[in-house]
Amino acid sequence: MIIHHFETQSSVLNQFMAEVRDVTIQKDRMRFRRNIERIGEILAYELSKTLNYNTHVVTTPFGTKKMKLPENELVLCSVLRAGLPLHEGLLSYFDKAENAFISAYRHHPDGGDDFEVIVKYFAAPDLNGKTLVLTDPMLATGKTLENVLGALSAHGKPRQIHIVSIMGSEEGIAHVKSVFPENTHLWIAAIDEELTSKGYIIPGLGDAGDLAFGPKL
Repeated sequence: MIIHHFETQSSVLNQFMAEVRDVTIQKDRMRFRRNIERIGEILAYELSKTLNYNTHVVTTPFGTKKMKLPENELVLCSVLRAGLPLHEGLLSYFDKAENAFISAYRHHPDGGDDFEVIVKYFAAPDLNGKTLVLTDPMLATGKTLENVLGALSAHGKPRQIHIVSIMGSEEGIAHVKSVFPENTHLWIAAIDEELTSKGYIIPGLGDAGDLAFGPKL
């Protein structure tokens, strides 16, 4: 897996990451969602540099101009519900992309730390020969993305897979690397070292879904 880690670079992305981590700023849900969108926009721009481009002739009011435009057939697939703001950020740049959505949640059978990821709702177009972009803001254990990959297999084989995340744990990234194709690209803003027994990233930012949309039952 090819990892693109942007926390090691100094850019305005650091400001947005600081704000989504900050416990005081997090209280403003609208600002939290918008920051996630903006992080998605930056990662989308970086990802766009690796796409395939063809030359097209554009007609202007005063003549014509040859320009290189992306040719990839993109499918953006987001994990509900936390992935929605990140999805919007990517979609604002890849506005011609097809869209897929999948619900995945942690189920603790005995109420303890052990859990399994349950995938239920799923809607996706044909993936054969297309560029699949999976968006999951928090890459904690990597089990969610593993299950999503399994569910997607019934919809065809993409030509290329990209994963876009806000942050992840070293353990989760290692797990994803072991189950995804070798040529998969991971675009991630921050990587934290620690993962708790309950599968939460430390220092992380908390529950992205709850912070964006409110606590769930």
